[in-house]
Formats: sequence, C-alpha cells, structure tokens
Amino acid sequence: MSSKKFDFWQDHSDNYLTMAFSTDHQGSLDVPDGYGRHTGECGDTVTFYLTVEDDVISSMVYQAEGCRNTHACANAIIHLAEKFPIGRAWEITPEQVVDFLGTLPESEIHCAEVAAGALYRALSDYEKKHP
Repeated sequence: MSSKKFDFWQDHSDNYLTMAFSTDHQGSLDVPDGYGRHTGECGDTVTFYLTVEDDVISSMVYQAEGCRNTHACANAIIHLAEKFPIGRAWEITPEQVVDFLGTLPESEIHCAEVAAGALYRALSDYEKKHP
C-alpha cells in the first residue's frame, strides 16, 4: 500500500490553485446592487458584493474570513457567476463549485456551501432591491 504524502503544489488542480490564491476579486463596494454574507458552522464567512446591469452580473467582489479553501470557493463562485444573468447564478450549486475546483478536499466541502450561501443571499438582496 502506497502512502504517498499529498504535495499541495503538485497534487492540486490548476483551477484550485488559481482560485485559492487569486486576489483579483477581493474587496467591497459601498453601494452594491446585491449584498450577501454567510457564515458556516466552522466559523468561516464569505461576503459577496454584486453589480448588476440589465439583469446580468457585471462584476462581483468578495471578502472572506477563513481558510484557503474558503477563498478558493469564493473565487470559484465569481468565476461561475460573473458576466451571466441573475437566473443562471441562482442555479450555481456547491457541487458545481467542487467540480470546478477539482481537488477541494472532501472534508472542506462545507466551504463551497458557505460560498454558495453568500451568493444566494446576495442574489436575494438584489431581487428585493430590484423587484
């Protein structure tokens, strides 16, 4: 039986590594079109700020308090939602985030759930403001 030690840099997917370390979408907006914040049982928190034009998410930024996996999931949500219609963003699931990242550890799937929860809250906030 092989007990090869996991090599973080070699064994993670390119998508995971890009999403885990990208800072391009970190930030906040003073007056977002949609705002959502969700905290998981683990204590990790993701906050999304949306800008929407013609019912399409034109830009998103996030803040995250948590582990590298939480940052990867928040960036993955932005990758899957930005530049797409609000209706399509509602269809994004934690499972899609996990699939996109490719190598999110099974014990960290809750990070995808936290990020998706923040997305749903931001979309709901947008819809309340723009019925």
